[in-house]
Amino acid sequence: MDNTSSTAVFQAYPAGPLRLDSLTEWLAADGVIDGAQANVLIKLAPISVNSRQHPIEFVAAQRFTSPDGQPLDAARLLHWLSVKSGLPIYNVDPLKIDVAAVTEQVSYSYAERHGILAVEVNALEVVFATFEPFETGWVEELARLLQREIKRVLLEPAQLKRHALEFYSLAKSVKGARQEQNEAAPNAQNLEQLMELGRKGNLDANDQHVVSIVDWLLQYAFDQRASDIHLEPRRESCSVRFRIDGVLHSVYDMPDSVGLAVTSRLKILGRMDVSEKRKPQDGRIKTRNSDGGEIELRLSTMPTVFGEKLVMRVFSPDVTARDLTSLGLNRDESRAWRSMLERPNGIVLVTGPTGSGKTSTLYTSLKMLATSDVNVCTVEDPIELVEPAFNQMQVQPAIGVDFASGIRTLLRQDPDIIMVGEIRDAETAMMAVQAALTGHLVLSTLHTNDAPSAVVRLAEFGIPHYLINATLVGVMAQRLVRTLCPHCKAPARVDSATWTDFIAPWKAGPPGRAHDAVGCLECRKTGFSGRVGIYELLEMDESMRALVRDGADVEAMKKQAFKTGMKPLRLGGAAKVADGLTTVAEVIKVAPAPL
Repeated sequence: MDNTSSTAVFQAYPAGPLRLDSLTEWLAADGVIDGAQANVLIKLAPISVNSRQHPIEFVAAQRFTSPDGQPLDAARLLHWLSVKSGLPIYNVDPLKIDVAAVTEQVSYSYAERHGILAVEVNALEVVFATFEPFETGWVEELARLLQREIKRVLLEPAQLKRHALEFYSLAKSVKGARQEQNEAAPNAQNLEQLMELGRKGNLDANDQHVVSIVDWLLQYAFDQRASDIHLEPRRESCSVRFRIDGVLHSVYDMPDSVGLAVTSRLKILGRMDVSEKRKPQDGRIKTRNSDGGEIELRLSTMPTVFGEKLVMRVFSPDVTARDLTSLGLNRDESRAWRSMLERPNGIVLVTGPTGSGKTSTLYTSLKMLATSDVNVCTVEDPIELVEPAFNQMQVQPAIGVDFASGIRTLLRQDPDIIMVGEIRDAETAMMAVQAALTGHLVLSTLHTNDAPSAVVRLAEFGIPHYLINATLVGVMAQRLVRTLCPHCKAPARVDSATWTDFIAPWKAGPPGRAHDAVGCLECRKTGFSGRVGIYELLEMDESMRALVRDGADVEAMKKQAFKTGMKPLRLGGAAKVADGLTTVAEVIKVAPAPL
């Protein structure tokens, strides 16, 4: 971010903020716009003064096409301005901005007046983003006040204004909440008063500052596509982290008292007992994102040594509106899965570890089956998504309602299809089998590494082999792999030896296409954006039933399943690699070796 190379460029242009007339002249001189477009901008110059738009925004709003046929949007204009000024373009990753540090450098009014925003702070320098590269009067002033070197970078006007408003609003809310806490306990400095932990409760969870922080936290999580929000109390702070595409990112560290108030606010919204901090609790919140879509959050608290840890899982109702293709099943997999679901009775299992997408698969499948002429009932712990097309029952062990008793109840409700959230014990497994034997289609989940292991797990629960053979229709194991960012992925080669080892024992050659993760602003420099499922489908046939009848082990079942056409998770992942959706490393990370 060195600015030394830009000195000569600055001298070629008058100091001060950009004006539309000067900008039009420079764009025309560089051939970015033609004469007709320049005349249009000259005529619109009086209007631009009253529009309060930055000249870059105003030109971009005209939706011109440059002589080379490319749209002249704000991003392209900023790139041109970067070349002219010698200032690099800055890509803001909100998850990596230290909001508390950057907002302490200058006041919001000062930042707004000069069109600047601090984006990086360290012991030697402060990096400021600006959309006025030729206005430098503030640089020397801040260098003297902050006692650090000032570096400048370019940022689109709309982005800078939006981020400045978000960062300063959050900082103001946190500061206001902390100040109220300090006023409530002004002498909490000595050890004796520090031991009085009850003082943390003086900050009202309904205070406007706390409400603003919670609103920002939820909306920020939705914008960043977070699947989970973690509020983790530390000794003197509360850490906020988001899980995005399966990876946790640190977002913000707020004072411990503010974190406690935020947790209390969320517990109130989730209809949880705010006064109970010793026992784990569960709750739910339903809200909307910025687009107006409904979002459900499942809350879970856990007492820790420094206070209550709160985790919120974010569920979008769009999960049940998707089709099988959007989940990642290819044409053959979709056909096989549909054939299992079309059976009038029997057990169909989805297996995989926590966070492998089993809920999305089950809800999507049930939504397809839930027509007006069938009765779909579920027993879940907890109910992940409230779906009007289902009759959903919540497991409540405290009053004796577990999975097994829940299935008994459902059998008296004239169901056609039953979904059991999870088969955890022998009693639940036996009740699921009984439901299948009495003419119902039962869908459920198990925690096993692959599809054949689910068959053995049922036997380990004590289900006789003849009942497994009579009821089990099929098993689908699944994992989620991160998908490559479409904006920056780059072609790559995978040598034959690596590819053969990757999908052994099939000994196939390298894929027709392979790509590597690169990283850009759109994907926060990770190279990945979103996730997709990879699948392993086991359909029970006579050869598999013979192994079950003989009490065969997992390895024997795997070998037989592969012989009869089951494609393991690795091979499903290899297909996604060949399609340019993910990488070999991603598949290896989540999918076990086939044998």
